[in-house]
Amino acid sequence: MIKLLDKPFKAFTIYALVILLVSIPIYFLVVDWIWVTEIDDNHEIIMERIENRFEQAHVSGHDLETILHTWNTLQPSSSITPITEIGVSRDSIYEVTKYNEYESEWDRFRGLQTVIYIDKKPYLLNIETNVEEAYETIFAIGLVTVLLYGILVFGFIRLNRKISQSVWKPFENTLATLKSFDLSTGKEVTFEPTDIEEFESLNRTIAKLISENVSVYNQQKAFVANSSHELQTPIALLKSKLEMLFQNERLSVDQSELVNAIQIPLARLTRVNKNLLLLARIDTSNFSDVSEIDFEEKVEKSQELLQDYIAEKKLHLQKNARGECIFQCSKFLAETLVNNLLSNAIRHTSENGKVSIEWDESGFSFRNSGKEALNRDLLFKRFSISTTETTNSGLGLAIVKEICKQNRWEIRYDFLDHFHIFSVRFDKF
Repeated sequence: MIKLLDKPFKAFTIYALVILLVSIPIYFLVVDWIWVTEIDDNHEIIMERIENRFEQAHVSGHDLETILHTWNTLQPSSSITPITEIGVSRDSIYEVTKYNEYESEWDRFRGLQTVIYIDKKPYLLNIETNVEEAYETIFAIGLVTVLLYGILVFGFIRLNRKISQSVWKPFENTLATLKSFDLSTGKEVTFEPTDIEEFESLNRTIAKLISENVSVYNQQKAFVANSSHELQTPIALLKSKLEMLFQNERLSVDQSELVNAIQIPLARLTRVNKNLLLLARIDTSNFSDVSEIDFEEKVEKSQELLQDYIAEKKLHLQKNARGECIFQCSKFLAETLVNNLLSNAIRHTSENGKVSIEWDESGFSFRNSGKEALNRDLLFKRFSISTTETTNSGLGLAIVKEICKQNRWEIRYDFLDHFHIFSVRFDKF
């Protein structure tokens, strides 16, 4: 994952690199043009000086020949040779590459070929000057560019960190507040004030959204709790009346079957109502009966309660202790957690199947044989039913999830080697 501030930084860095790379040939062309222009200007000055000095000296005849011979000998970069009037041509500027005997290498030379008049006679003046080598210029410019790019990137990094620490601090505070927010607590969040308009607007919007969600969540919890409480009495009365009706000797066979058929959905309704009350209690209550819980002891008690169910399905139950599993929890919640996980394992295991329970110091797991994996997205959702059993309320694993959430444990589902595995770990935080 890339941080938000690093994305423009990366773009700026690449952009700066491209610009600096493009600037190398531009720098070279500009410097070379300046260098060549200066050489041409210098050649013009030298030509004017030579012509003026000879004119002022008023030399001619043998003295002039001697001076020109001496000049051509001592000035290898220039030469003055007599020409006829027919050979007079316009000035020409040229470049040539030739061997430089003083530096023992091939060099680039910029030359001027022009006609000057000495003692009213035409002479061909040829001046050549060594031009700075291209590779040397490019190397120098490239080296400077790399150094500048390094300084530029270093400055970008420092500025990026400084901006991140100052400008993005309100965002980090908002993010930390959101991470610590828990909807089940019903508490509204408070964000630290900031002088950055965008973050302040973001905080106000999030605070409003959370406030509305907390209000809706509290209303839903109150509705579920109140509805479940209100349903308790009519359900109990309905069950009582059905039992009295079932004991009536005047009932026909058809009527008895009808009463039996009514008791099946009534049993499911009773179970759903009981689990809804339990979920409401978990959401709204702080359980005070917290103590050290011995997991093995709770497993033994749960096994006793469900022994008939285990025997009916002819299941093979195996327990594997890899260490002593002692944890802090409400006794009521611990019993509910173990009962729900064990009953869930038994319910989803076919006849003659296997159920195993493993535990150690950091948690425990319930395993049961199966054919295919369950839907992870719906597994811990309320009223999500993955079995055709009519008495299943679809709230058992949702209760398990809420108990683990309240105790800050991790509940995880896996399907390995044709075994459903529900693991609870205490070391999540």
